[in-house]
Amino acid sequence: MPDAKPAPAKALSAPQKALHKLGLTRDIDLALHLPLRYEDETRVVRLSDAREGQTVQVEGTVTHQEITMRPRRQLLVTLEDGSDTCTLRFFSFYPSHQKALAVGAQVRVRGEIRGGFMGRTMMHPAFHAAGGELPDALTPVYPTSAQLPQAYLRKVVASGLGRADLSETIPPELLGSLQRAVHGTWTLRDALRYLHHPGPDVSLDALEDRSHPAWQRLKAEELLAQQLSQLTAKRERDALRAPELRTAPGGLHEQLLAVLPFALTGAQRRVIEEIARDLARPVPMHRLLQGDVGSGKTVVAALAAAIAIDSGWQCALMAPTEILAEQHFAKLIGWLEPLLAPLGKRVAWLTGSQKKKQRTEMLGLIASGEAALVVGTHAVIQDQVVFQNLALAIIDEQHRFGVAQRLALRSKMTEGEDGQAREPHLLMMSATPIPRTLAMSYYADLDVSTIDELPPGRTPIVTKVVSDQRRHEVIQRIRAQVAEGRQVYWVCPLIEESEALDLSNATETHAELSQSLPGVLVGLLHSRMPVAEKKAVMSLFTSGHMSVLVSTTVIEVGVDVPNASLMVIEHAERFGLSQLHQLRGRVGRGAAASACVLLYTPPDGGRLGETARERLKAMAETSDGFEIARRDLEIRGPGEFLGARQSGAALLRFADLATDGHLLDWARQAAAQMLAQHPAAAEKHIARWLGGRSEFLKA
Repeated sequence: MPDAKPAPAKALSAPQKALHKLGLTRDIDLALHLPLRYEDETRVVRLSDAREGQTVQVEGTVTHQEITMRPRRQLLVTLEDGSDTCTLRFFSFYPSHQKALAVGAQVRVRGEIRGGFMGRTMMHPAFHAAGGELPDALTPVYPTSAQLPQAYLRKVVASGLGRADLSETIPPELLGSLQRAVHGTWTLRDALRYLHHPGPDVSLDALEDRSHPAWQRLKAEELLAQQLSQLTAKRERDALRAPELRTAPGGLHEQLLAVLPFALTGAQRRVIEEIARDLARPVPMHRLLQGDVGSGKTVVAALAAAIAIDSGWQCALMAPTEILAEQHFAKLIGWLEPLLAPLGKRVAWLTGSQKKKQRTEMLGLIASGEAALVVGTHAVIQDQVVFQNLALAIIDEQHRFGVAQRLALRSKMTEGEDGQAREPHLLMMSATPIPRTLAMSYYADLDVSTIDELPPGRTPIVTKVVSDQRRHEVIQRIRAQVAEGRQVYWVCPLIEESEALDLSNATETHAELSQSLPGVLVGLLHSRMPVAEKKAVMSLFTSGHMSVLVSTTVIEVGVDVPNASLMVIEHAERFGLSQLHQLRGRVGRGAAASACVLLYTPPDGGRLGETARERLKAMAETSDGFEIARRDLEIRGPGEFLGARQSGAALLRFADLATDGHLLDWARQAAAQMLAQHPAAAEKHIARWLGGRSEFLKA
């Protein structure tokens, strides 16, 4: 008899798919899916006692119902509770609404009380028939998506909370210090049950600002999971082998230093020594090189590459955009190719837009080992790229890469003579400095080198915040700069919803400037242009033939034109703080006095939002990248600051590094003790909190 066919997998319903999309696949995920806010349905309030702006639950009798067409079609219902009356107003309604709210019906209604010319009203309140017992806890309102009604989500969260294993993972000897840190003796089980269903007498403020001891317990547990994961990753990495790369007297490293057309700053020399020490060890380097815009990170990368090549190994440098990769390539080929040629080695170039013939040639050079240094975009980590012996991977603007891409580059391992897998040393570079609390938390397994001084000759940049109504003055300023032989950038924002809008915005500005500046060559650069055209425009600007460059943010990093002295950023209110700082760093690279104009457009004649105002204010007040990073963290929070979205999961859901430093201190100490003395409990704790996401923290 033939084998019976396996039953087809049961298709997921729309709500189940929506749960999966939110990452709610395990009971513990549901238990940790905490309310955004709460509704108090535990009491009924008299209308006469309700204050304007307050969200209340009232019970009464419907005394009037009508559909009116002015100012638009709406259902108006009058409710009376013996103390006062209130109008319930619905702009979208169904026959079932009219039936349930018929004259004479006794109903329980919940909504925000508003005053006004027509007396008290509630807009689209929740309602059901009066009577029945009142709940004895606040009603949770959960983060959700379109296919997940609150009632369904409340039900599945409650059942997940009931089934989840919430047994204690923190060893008894650490509970005392934890209870002191969180100001209470809450267990995880008690904290979660309380936060899902708090009693009516709780302070809503303490729940909403997450200062309640139940929240503190949860945040401490989350930080502990993160620290355990990072410490585990560091220990795993320390057990891996990497090639020992040493500097040789008179070798490539020293030859490069001798031919550089400038002297290194003290900070550059210091970080090179830190990197050289790491490369000489048999353990993979995992170092972040951070330095402000223009602090000279590329030369540090070149010297690190020279050390790897000197030892007979290959190096790869990966940048997020083709223009930035090309900037690196131009500098590196100028510095290194003359020194590599006598050794029969080359610098290879690899991007997604290459012609097949050139790409095949480059892949051959990389596989044979003739390409000692490979520079490119994410094309460097594709499957068909096979290195002969990669020893050092350098990632520029590392926060712009998804975590999976960083893991892919590190996985280009080679085998040592002993047959053991070797991992490349990893140097990540960023012009977005990372505040100390963030480094302690997210980069617990990472060594950080900082270039904290700019090369001599960099001129300070004056930053002005200007309303778009004064646009003509800005164009006059451009005219004056061009007359002095200077060059100007004008950057238009990317509007994520529509590339067509980006294009029309940049194209209109290009046409306007071309008309306002007769006799001046004004260029246009945007993401839809063919690569060859982009290169041609950049070449005209870099060589000085083009005076004004209108661009979307493709020039954000890496472009080095010392003669450019003015940066105009249109719709500056739409840019993030680190992006504004990066763009500003494109000027002030030569001896000329430089300026950055942040041109903003208030929405429909109103005021800018608070976040946009804070960003522009920070830009005007400081040009220090570390201070900018600190303010950026305050404004955006750590997840966005680190590009956590690219990992497919926020790195911290509950803890806030700005306010929870004391819990982070506890978690760091507890993690080391727990891994040393209770490894099984540590593993269980990581699995509970991170599931499969712990991989992402290793990148």
